[in-house]
Amino acid sequence: MAAHNELGKWGEDTATAFLQRNGYQIIERDWKSGRRDIDIIATDGSEVVFVEVKTRRNRLYGDPEEAVDYHKLQSLRLAINHYINYRHINSDVRLDIISIVGMIGSEPEIEHIKGVPLY
Repeated sequence: MAAHNELGKWGEDTATAFLQRNGYQIIERDWKSGRRDIDIIATDGSEVVFVEVKTRRNRLYGDPEEAVDYHKLQSLRLAINHYINYRHINSDVRLDIISIVGMIGSEPEIEHIKGVPLY
């Protein structure tokens, strides 16, 4: 596995553990809709939460969450709508971003950004 793929998987594993420690129930990971994917789908109480995880070794090129630009949001919106229709979701939903800075084997910096607008 390429180093950036290993870092990304570590970031998603770290985000999943973070969410579970904070009372979220994980429904699915790495759900695919064609070429689009949703990193983590969880519940927070009665809300379904779609989580985009962004992991970087450092902040040399900015904060990880800055990679969630207009085009990424558009792609996430399409994948989320597909999931909602596919699973017949009738509850409130939201998009969160979990930003992780660190390296495998280190204690990461984690920022949980809740309720990101999908536009």
